[in-house]
Amino acid sequence: MQPYIGRFAPSPSGPLHFGSLVAALASYLDAHAHAGKWLLRIDDLDPPRVVPGAAQQIIDALRCHGLLWDGEICWQSQRSAAYASALQTLRNRRLLYFCDCTRAMLADAGGTYRGRCRDRGLKANSPMACRVRLDGHTIRFTDLFQGPQSSCPLQESGDFVVQRKDRLYAYQLAVVVDDASSGVTHVIRGADLLDSCGRQIYLQQLLGFDTPVYGHVPVASTVYGQKLSKQNLSPEIERHAALDNLLAALRFLGQTLPAQPQSNSAELLHWAVRNWRRDQVPHSMAQVYES
Repeated sequence: MQPYIGRFAPSPSGPLHFGSLVAALASYLDAHAHAGKWLLRIDDLDPPRVVPGAAQQIIDALRCHGLLWDGEICWQSQRSAAYASALQTLRNRRLLYFCDCTRAMLADAGGTYRGRCRDRGLKANSPMACRVRLDGHTIRFTDLFQGPQSSCPLQESGDFVVQRKDRLYAYQLAVVVDDASSGVTHVIRGADLLDSCGRQIYLQQLLGFDTPVYGHVPVASTVYGQKLSKQNLSPEIERHAALDNLLAALRFLGQTLPAQPQSNSAELLHWAVRNWRRDQVPHSMAQVYES
C-alpha cells in the first residue's frame, strides 16, 4: 500500500484565521492518524494577491499551534519550470488553445466559458489566456466527508484557463502538478474547493497523474453565512490562545474532546491524532450548528 502523504497549502494573501486552522488541523490529524506525512506548501502563485509577510505569519502560527510539517516547505513561486513542462505536455497533445475573451464576455455568458475561441486558431501576438480543451466526460469520485460526487467540467465551467493573460500559471494547473510532484495521496481541505475537484481530476487524467483521495470539511463562516477568509478580512487567529483555538477547531470538526484538560498544544494534538474519527466530521455548516 502506498504510504499516506497529506498536505496543507495556504495562499499568503493574509494571516492564518480560524477557517484556515480548521482545514490545517483536519489534514494534519488525518495524515498522522494514518501514520502518514504532512507537507506544507505555500501557494504564492499569484503575486498581486500575495501580502508581504503573510507567508511567515502563517508559518509562525502553525508552529505556535504545534502543527509541524515534514520536510522542506514547497513554494509555488519556485515551481515555474514544472508548470511549463506540464503545459508543454498538453500542447504536444494539441489540448491547448489561446483565448482573448475578457471577464466581461464571461460575465455576459453567465460565468461559464462557451468555447468562443476554441476553433479560432489564435496566435499569441497579444496577451492571451491559454485554455485546455475538454471532451465532456463526467468525473466521478467519492469524497471522504461529502460522499459520492460527479462533475462535468465542460458543462460547469467550460474549457478552463491553465495559463492567464499575464502569463501566470493558473491555480488548477499548479495544484495538480505540485500534488503529483510531492506524491500527495490525500487532500483534506475546505468544502469551498469541492467544485475544483472535477477540473483537477480531469487535468490529472490528461497528464497521467494519480488522483489523490479527497476529503472536504465544512468551511467556517460567520453567523451571517459569510465564509471566513483572508479576502473577507477575517481576523488573525490569536497565537497566545493556541490550546483554546485547537479545542474550538476540534469541536467544529465534530471530534470528541478529551475528558481531562491538556497542558499544551503538543499534548492535545497527540490525543487528537489517537482519537481522530472521520465519521464524526460534519458534512456542512448546518450540522456544525446542530452539534
